[in-house]
Amino acid sequence: MRMSISLEICVDSVESAISAQEAGADRIELCDNLTEGGTTPSYGAIVSARNNLDIGLNVIIRPRGGDFLYSDLEYDIMRRDIDICGESGVDGVVLGILRPEGTIDIDRSARLIEFANPMTATFHRAFDMCSEPLQGLEDVISTGASRLLTSGLRNKAVDGLELIRQLIVQADERIIIMPGGGIDETNITLAASITRAKEIHLTGRKIIDSEMIFRRQGISMGGISGIPEFSRKVTDIEKIKSIISLLKLI
Repeated sequence: MRMSISLEICVDSVESAISAQEAGADRIELCDNLTEGGTTPSYGAIVSARNNLDIGLNVIIRPRGGDFLYSDLEYDIMRRDIDICGESGVDGVVLGILRPEGTIDIDRSARLIEFANPMTATFHRAFDMCSEPLQGLEDVISTGASRLLTSGLRNKAVDGLELIRQLIVQADERIIIMPGGGIDETNITLAASITRAKEIHLTGRKIIDSEMIFRRQGISMGGISGIPEFSRKVTDIEKIKSIISLLKLI
């Protein structure tokens, strides 16, 4: 029997969101700053994405890069960003908060999820930084989240497939477990077959060159070497179509 698998594409621009929809994606996760794991996109990007998409739109609620231990000020910013998402017609929010000892911050996460209602809530890869994943899953379920995005506590989900499979069995359909992190056309069949996940998360990007003719060398806007100033990554329509074709064979 073939599995029915939904594909969520993570993007950092409205342009990429539109391309992912054209390729056949089921849902978009809209972010900014993917080099930092994703932060909340601008109000303009959220509204523009909603106006240009007919498929599901989830928005990450993450006020900064780094850890997932947030101050009261950052928590308030998250609440206000959720409010903006609701006003903009977003389908779901993506969030996650940890406590200093590495456990899931159930109370604060649950309050944000309740505030987001009727939007759905995905607990994101903050989970992959938790201290104990099996108890962490129970804690995430208790927050009221409808979905958990995880790479199995590894940099790439393909290296954490056994834990992801274990989490899916433990969840027993109380929450959707969605593998994500480094999944592409080379390993998606393996990931889907081993985990039996019903939803999968990936970027499916390609590098495009800047149209700038004059290019000043030796300066970086972020002050960090290795991040290119004259190229960027965007959703690759053909790559997404290829991945969807592979999923249909499973």
